[in-house]
Amino acid sequence: MPTVGHAQSAQVAFGDSQQDSTLPVEVVSEVLNVNENDGTAIFTGNVIVGQGEMRLWAPRVEVIYKQDQSGIESLHATGGVTLVSGEDAAEAREADYNIDTGMIEMDGEVLLVQGPQTLTSDKMVVDTRAGTAQMTGRVKTVLQPQQQQPQD
Repeated sequence: MPTVGHAQSAQVAFGDSQQDSTLPVEVVSEVLNVNENDGTAIFTGNVIVGQGEMRLWAPRVEVIYKQDQSGIESLHATGGVTLVSGEDAAEAREADYNIDTGMIEMDGEVLLVQGPQTLTSDKMVVDTRAGTAQMTGRVKTVLQPQQQQPQD
């Protein structure tokens, strides 16, 4: 019988390796609206954000540019977000990605899938540079007992 584990916080690996947050960010969408006044761009319609091996999908992504226009400060994805890095995938209602720090904060009914294992929580913070994630707020997973090998 599988065991269900509940915790308030869990540290897990995320992605195959460390992500280089200095790599270019590619954004593809159906529609782009740019606001010169506040330094933002809003991408809507099947938005795909790629950086290195990492991919993020969402219906809407707001890109906030640095004040000096030297690059992207952060991304805010909403409407149901999927984040994939290597063999790991996570889903949540929304996500914020700070490009400079390499931190991604996913909020709302987070589901993390790592091979056969799944974890759920209220929130997950991914450190792309370290290749780790911290899940908080009613963390749940099902722990499978190890199968014993038959003895000859």
